[in-house]
Amino acid sequence: MIMKTKITLFAMLLMSTLAVQSQSIMNIHQSNGTVLQIPLNTIDSITYTIPNPGNLATLTTLPIGNITDIAATTGGNITNDGGTPVTQRGVAWSTSPNPTTANNSTTNGSGTGSFTSNLTGLSASTTYYVRAYATNSAGTAYGNEVSFTTTAGGGGIVTNPGAGVTFDGYTYTSIVLGNGQEWMAENLRTTSYANGDPIPNITNNTQWSNLTTGAWVHYNNDSQYENPYGKLYNWYTVVDTRNVCPTGWHVPSDAEWSTFINYLDPNADGGNNTNTAGGKMKSTGTQYWQSPNQDATNESGFSGLPGGYRDYNGSFGNIGYNGYWWSSTEYDTYDAWYRFLGYYYGYVYRTNANKLLGFSVRCLRD
Repeated sequence: MIMKTKITLFAMLLMSTLAVQSQSIMNIHQSNGTVLQIPLNTIDSITYTIPNPGNLATLTTLPIGNITDIAATTGGNITNDGGTPVTQRGVAWSTSPNPTTANNSTTNGSGTGSFTSNLTGLSASTTYYVRAYATNSAGTAYGNEVSFTTTAGGGGIVTNPGAGVTFDGYTYTSIVLGNGQEWMAENLRTTSYANGDPIPNITNNTQWSNLTTGAWVHYNNDSQYENPYGKLYNWYTVVDTRNVCPTGWHVPSDAEWSTFINYLDPNADGGNNTNTAGGKMKSTGTQYWQSPNQDATNESGFSGLPGGYRDYNGSFGNIGYNGYWWSSTEYDTYDAWYRFLGYYYGYVYRTNANKLLGFSVRCLRD
């Protein structure tokens, strides 16, 4: 009778099998450099043990905030990694108790400490259950469970102050919407790309009309308009790979503009002349806007201003009356998509224009 052997293997051992004529051999490469050969038919069982796997992480789930009909904000705080690094963390949520990462989940980096998670794509008037999670070599640990109920469809706008950003010597304020987007609350003023390369200031009309690269101007080539309207940029600046926005930010695409506008008015369809989002985006009063500044409430905190535009022939127009903001999305060879706010309208309009025009720019956090 052949005696059987029971083998316990540790993580530092590398195993392989080798067919030697009609007999199979297990080669065990030991940490001391020697190789132990054992016929497979003499082995009764193999136990593989990971040395010192550590313990599960310790964490809590943060309270729920910024609750709307479609979104909410939460997060977690990992106070102990259990002895091995936390490689993934986030929150899991479901309409049933005890959610896991097999349900809906976010991924919010690694390591210990606090983190924030944005829950999006939720349904109105629905109760959700949430747990923070942390994964290390010992497995996935979950924090305490919290629950919340979304508001009814078409609920109010939720906007909170963002962290803002300093870029090219100027500090921009920002807003965080209930859908998780963080937008600059001011028009861009930079004269440099994110990598430090200068953006040319082109004041000559003929030069402006012949550009195929990025450029900026003040309205009417007059620096008095810098505050509060910022600068005007052609579309080539917007799509330059050096990034006209700060590192970690970008010029919003047409789709990202639509997400913003549909959050303000779920019936907006991304921007058309029947939505109510425009008034919620405009700064109030007539200090900068011409009267009547129709329906302006600035509920979103976007604080849109009528910075006017520079035409493809170099002329300027409409400051105080209309505001124009580029998207990064091309319409065709000559035109690109943008959004427009007017002093006499309470809507935001979506259309396209020649890439040579100078419009305002807002940045969205990545």
